[in-house]
Amino acid sequence: MAIHVVKVPDIGEGIAEVELVEWRVRPGDAVAADQPLADVMTDKATVEIPSPVAGRVLEAKGSAGDRLAVGSELLRLESEAGGAAQPDTHIREREEAAKQPAAESQQAHRAPMAQPPVAPARLAATEKPLASPSVRRHARELGVDLAQVPGTGRDGRVVHDDLVRHVGGGAAKPSGVKRYAEREGEHAVPLIGLRRQIAQHMQASLRIPHFTYVEEIDVTELEALRSQLNERFAATRGRLTLLPFLMRAIVLAVPAFPQINARFDDAQGIVTRFAAVHIGIATQTHNGLIVPVVRHAEARNLWGSAAEVARLADAARAGKATREELSGSTITITSLGPLGGIASTPVINAPEVAIVGVNRIVERAVLQSGSIAPRRLMNLSSSFDHRVIDGQHAAEFVQAVRGYLERPGLLLVE
Repeated sequence: MAIHVVKVPDIGEGIAEVELVEWRVRPGDAVAADQPLADVMTDKATVEIPSPVAGRVLEAKGSAGDRLAVGSELLRLESEAGGAAQPDTHIREREEAAKQPAAESQQAHRAPMAQPPVAPARLAATEKPLASPSVRRHARELGVDLAQVPGTGRDGRVVHDDLVRHVGGGAAKPSGVKRYAEREGEHAVPLIGLRRQIAQHMQASLRIPHFTYVEEIDVTELEALRSQLNERFAATRGRLTLLPFLMRAIVLAVPAFPQINARFDDAQGIVTRFAAVHIGIATQTHNGLIVPVVRHAEARNLWGSAAEVARLADAARAGKATREELSGSTITITSLGPLGGIASTPVINAPEVAIVGVNRIVERAVLQSGSIAPRRLMNLSSSFDHRVIDGQHAAEFVQAVRGYLERPGLLLVE
């Protein structure tokens, strides 16, 4: 028998330490070669550490949330195979895979780290079910035993939709549960991994002296134009949501307000204004809020913007977005879609200085020229960094965006 010491691998690019996000095995577990042992988070991605050999886990070092230095001991394995453990090659292969753009077939603000594709592990029938770290966290939060959830993913992997079906009706309710019975118990959920990074970034962002400006937009004509464009071009160019129109309105408005499309380095006291408009799109995923970036939105038409938003959102939700796709935004849009409420107070995605929030569209009777007419109305709730943007300039910028959205034909003028 041989003892294999698995160390925290050198993932490269100057990374000195990682955060231990989740153990996939426990002491005493039998593992197969290449089976994931643990998930760690770097400053750019969640990465699996695979087992170099088949064997049995003797000892595991550290707990979820611990910071581990590269080269430190992570785990000890007992195996009949000889030779030293060499996990670095596996890790680098996964890190390189995480840098590749997501396929076309695929929504705190921070450009947080994505989880790379998971290679199928060769598990014995007695091992715990296949699932990604985010699915395992989701199951713990729901109090669900993954072993009881039928997996529909590749090789029987349990995916988020399987959890939703299981909790929503696929699983039988415990006997004796009464509709009006008192509930007891509590469940402490530590902030680790991506949730910790989001929390830290949000805390830093809230130190910025925000102010929020809310304006009502009449999108009746915009929605009529969008419907006509979808009716004519959806089959060949794809369907348009409201988002590409808002992106185009921002692109057209910012040249007159260069202080809006900017980033503020408060340590250096420097505001950098950008000619390019790199729009961050706040995207909700099962791991948390992620902000993929549509680069050079000024060079994209409505359909080009829509396609890129869809591609990035799918990549973010699948954990395949690269670091480059999750950083470098100069202004951000955030929207909760139909849950958007009447108004909101978006938190700036620092070091940016402005964020535009989209609230839901409602139909109301409006008095126009002495007559009552049904109109479709929507609020924009936008926040600004008051250290570098005056209230008047913020209001003028929003009014410029409003002008383009209420006269949508201007968005199509070259």
